[in-house]
Amino acid sequence: MTSPFKGQTGLKRILNASGYSLDGLTAAFKGEAAFRQLVLLNVVLIPLSFVFHVSRGERAILIAVCLLALIVELLNSAIEAAIDRISLDRHPLSKNAKDMGSAAQFVALTMIAVVWGLILLG
Repeated sequence: MTSPFKGQTGLKRILNASGYSLDGLTAAFKGEAAFRQLVLLNVVLIPLSFVFHVSRGERAILIAVCLLALIVELLNSAIEAAIDRISLDRHPLSKNAKDMGSAAQFVALTMIAVVWGLILLG
């Protein structure tokens, strides 16, 4: 069975997808404190990456790991929302899903610290 939301093609599909993406970013920013904190971290770190004397490749990596943490947070928030939509009851599988999303974000934040440390101190 095909979703009734599938069927747009070309420019119309791209415009719709862009709108949905903006809706998702807005929902994350309004509803997720962790996402707002990561946006603030990115607002600080990304411009800071242009202050340091590093190669263009290193700068790209510094920026990429920051943006990756935002992506991971969006996915983590989506997992949490889907689990909560299914049921607010405590269940071991729900806990595992939420904990794994949180662990993914922990790894992403650790990656920021490690990459920035290696590039700036190396």
